[in-house]
Amino acid sequence: MLQVENLSKTYRLKDREIVALKNVSFATKPGEILGLVGKSGGGKSTLMKILRGMESFDAGKILMDGMVITPESTDDAKRAQMAITSIHLQRDFALWTETALKNVVRRVHSRKTGYEVLPIPEDPDYDAMYQEALYYLRLVGLEKKAHHLATVLSGGEKQRLLIARQLSKKPKVLLLDEPATMSCPATKQEVLDAIKNVNRELNLTIIVVSHLPEVHAYLADRLIWIDKGEIVADGKPEDVLKSFMSGIGEMQPLAARLNPQPIIRVRGLYKRTCLVSTGEVLNVLAMKNLNLDINEGEITSIIGNSGGGKTTLLKIIQGVRLPDEGSVFYRLGDKWVDMMDYSPERMLVRQNLGIMYQEFALYAGEMIIDQISYQLGVKGNDVIEHARAVAEEMGISDKVLDVIYAMTDMSEEDAKAALESLGLTRDIFKDLFPRFPMTEAERFARPIFKLLSLDPEVMWKLPDQLSGGERVRASLAILLAARPKVLILDEPFGDIDPITLREVSNSIKRLNAEYGTTILLVSHHVDFVKEISHRAILFESGAVTLDGMPEEVCNAFLASCHAPYLKRLEELYAVAG
Repeated sequence: MLQVENLSKTYRLKDREIVALKNVSFATKPGEILGLVGKSGGGKSTLMKILRGMESFDAGKILMDGMVITPESTDDAKRAQMAITSIHLQRDFALWTETALKNVVRRVHSRKTGYEVLPIPEDPDYDAMYQEALYYLRLVGLEKKAHHLATVLSGGEKQRLLIARQLSKKPKVLLLDEPATMSCPATKQEVLDAIKNVNRELNLTIIVVSHLPEVHAYLADRLIWIDKGEIVADGKPEDVLKSFMSGIGEMQPLAARLNPQPIIRVRGLYKRTCLVSTGEVLNVLAMKNLNLDINEGEITSIIGNSGGGKTTLLKIIQGVRLPDEGSVFYRLGDKWVDMMDYSPERMLVRQNLGIMYQEFALYAGEMIIDQISYQLGVKGNDVIEHARAVAEEMGISDKVLDVIYAMTDMSEEDAKAALESLGLTRDIFKDLFPRFPMTEAERFARPIFKLLSLDPEVMWKLPDQLSGGERVRASLAILLAARPKVLILDEPFGDIDPITLREVSNSIKRLNAEYGTTILLVSHHVDFVKEISHRAILFESGAVTLDGMPEEVCNAFLASCHAPYLKRLEELYAVAG
């Protein structure tokens, strides 16, 4: 069905060349689920894009469904390649703002039209197209959500809808790049079971990239390990995984806690949100009289199923989203500052916050040192005094300045919407919070780079010159250069490999030990939570259902998830000895 021979690809940047793939050769069997595993930046996603026809390559050939694809192939050959393959890229949730059924119908209709439009009732195949679309929704277990808006589906349902859309192209090879990324165990199980069902019902060849060993242990018939663009191993999943995981570094210990005291107090929090589709209330999140303390110097993790309110809670704690009732207090010296009400001290609290979102992003056109300079200009010493002086000259009141400063802690999407509502652009940040000089930025950053085991040369590189692990730690270094007292992490490490994740975990623990930084994080990765946390909180349906030792809380959460894929890895390792 698919044969790859001596495939090679090199990216040519301004100052160097990066070998992404080097003489990669393998073949698949009809109806096989082939897994690809390896460290971040090893070449897996590049290989998937080449197989799809989205990316060119330098040498080798691809034999697919009777076709031969080479670097010299015509555009017609590449279009034919794309016609028999479908791909789902990681972190891709591009869906039409309409029902799940119509999202699939558009893709079915596109086989005839070449573009995605809905058929008109007069089309002789109108009913047949809707029936076919419903068939694909049944394959992924979404037939009961056919008439729900795609935008209000859960994360796992969106992932399955994306797979249904890919199936509607009738591909010969389905390519899935991290298909269950950024989701809780229960959601991952839904997606993995949908993939298994599709494979079983259609006898479809599927290639799956995942950083998670347990995903491959559950899904893959065969596993290939790719490292630095070359195939290291190809064989039974249990054998390949055992070799791959042998490269994980040692786990460093957590710093001891000495009489921790609260630094954040959540009091009497009420928040109600609803998802509504075609007049039907689909989901209601209700926080009722939520009370919670976060202790200074601790690493506290919040876990729970997708849609349980974890991110909403974090945004309220950050002070970028308002509750219906209640307050969040931060300790500033001997005083408690309410983040829900304006006060001159609120900007001082925010100055000591560092926030990293799920969709963390480095600016592609700026060196890391430039981005550190910006962060220090927003969070560094004396920036509040400078901003207030400039704001006074510009006729901006302290209350409006406080609102603008809050936007520096928002996600890119939320900040853009907030600025537009005030008739402002990001240029206002340049006036109020000018960047630190590079020499000052380097002085602040060097100790952090050492703590994160990052080569100082990384400061002078662009993001696309960094490996996956370097990008994650560089993003942390940008936040940490200003020495925040509180670091809030909303699932930014959900789709990195376990070897890199261990490096990140050890770096965060060193940071916590060295500076006593209070860290509050949300993660769906329970092993990571067990490893990195002093304390874990199980947050379900807007309420704390368990709070205590990470091992106990995580095990209780896993028991409630009913996720067989997690047990499959343990079984395979037990058999392998």
